[in-house]
Amino acid sequence: MTTPTLPLLGLSDEEMQWVTLLRTDLLGQRFKLDLLDSYFNGEQIVRDLGISIPPQLKGLHTVIGWPRIGVEALEQRLDLEAFRWSDGSDATELEEIAEANDLFDEASLGHLDALTYGHEYLAAGTRDDGPPLISFESPLDMVMRWDARLRVGRSALRECRPDQYEYYGVPPEDRLIALYLPNGTVHAVESDGKWEVIDRDDHRLGVLPVARLANRQRTADRRGRSEITPEVMSVTDAACRRLMGIEVQAEFFGAPARYILGASESAFQDADGNAKSAWETYIGRVLALERDEDGNVPTVGQFAAADPSGQTKIIDLYARIMSSQLSVPPHMLGYTSDNPASADAIRSAEGALVKKAERRIRRFSATYREAMRLALWVRDGREPPRERRIECVWRNPATPTIAAQTDAAVKLAQAGILAPDGDVVLELAGLTEDQRRRAGAERRRAGARAAAGQLMERLAQLGSSEPAGGADGAPGDGPE
Repeated sequence: MTTPTLPLLGLSDEEMQWVTLLRTDLLGQRFKLDLLDSYFNGEQIVRDLGISIPPQLKGLHTVIGWPRIGVEALEQRLDLEAFRWSDGSDATELEEIAEANDLFDEASLGHLDALTYGHEYLAAGTRDDGPPLISFESPLDMVMRWDARLRVGRSALRECRPDQYEYYGVPPEDRLIALYLPNGTVHAVESDGKWEVIDRDDHRLGVLPVARLANRQRTADRRGRSEITPEVMSVTDAACRRLMGIEVQAEFFGAPARYILGASESAFQDADGNAKSAWETYIGRVLALERDEDGNVPTVGQFAAADPSGQTKIIDLYARIMSSQLSVPPHMLGYTSDNPASADAIRSAEGALVKKAERRIRRFSATYREAMRLALWVRDGREPPRERRIECVWRNPATPTIAAQTDAAVKLAQAGILAPDGDVVLELAGLTEDQRRRAGAERRRAGARAAAGQLMERLAQLGSSEPAGGADGAPGDGPE
């Protein structure tokens, strides 16, 4: 006789050790992630050298959005379109999971976080009804413990924000966590210094239902690195200081300073004998000055105003440096030259950005395949067959013209390398997944109409070839 076991109302000793270890890791990386987020949003504090900025302008804050432009320029070339089986079989189940989780729209948010913070997480789980759940989790709220030898996750922890507590009915002052382990997921809330388990899912998968979307991985750093590198931060700060210098020049040296030699005190007084302010004296368009006792007219002149072109040239230099750091064309950062670049030159300048996007697609595809396999695993309760490989369909990250894509597809079809009515030809021509489906449906309808027209023509030919007496061959009523 088997003795039933009751679920634990609190965390076990092993689970408590994982929570302590993971929460320490999560809090330890929070400062670095907040710093990267501030550079992306243009909210970083620029380090002032304290030499050229007067105390009155300490509150002046200049912003230059180059880190955001570089990250978004790469993210805009990462468009996930579909999932399919590599053997060409029906992928309806993959489409249902993707559509139920709004995966293609959510993917752009995950890519943006992965490029900004260096990594993003995808968690697979169950829902009350319908397909399995796949959710994108920010590294600000989630952390994973990684096994470098086996290249798999050992545990993960997500700490929810207050606006996510309402689902469990947890007060905002408490903390809610989700501990992911290979054989189960535990939801717990901290109340009065103790952890109380509010939900426990013993799925017994044997694998961690969390995948990591990592950017710029290395063998010794599987967590990934941000596109906002220390070099990007340094150049951004330098450019912001140059912009601040232009603001200071505009305040103190933008208006040319005037001088008057040999003027009497009355020239700086109004009609009542009161002294004019410095601003009233400066903005006077017409200076009515009297001759002195010797009959000499006072000398009036002005100094040259500060020229900001020197500062703007330095900012252009920073833009070119930043262009090489972010692999984006200089014109995207505001740098322009007297001779505008040709279309070929622009495509050549985008070559490094396109190659970077292709590398991210290759790396991110492995994570999406893993996440989709985890979703199927959660749904069926068993591991999907490894011989069935999942493919991720991405939009071309380059910017070829429609004419060039169509010409390449036509030449491949004419050479007999690809079937003229195949899906691969349409994909090479630049059609999206939905457009290829509609094109296939239109081809089938056109084929059905053509077949129906041929059938009607054949029936008409058969009817016209029957003998005059009728279909049964009986003699007619014609003359003998």
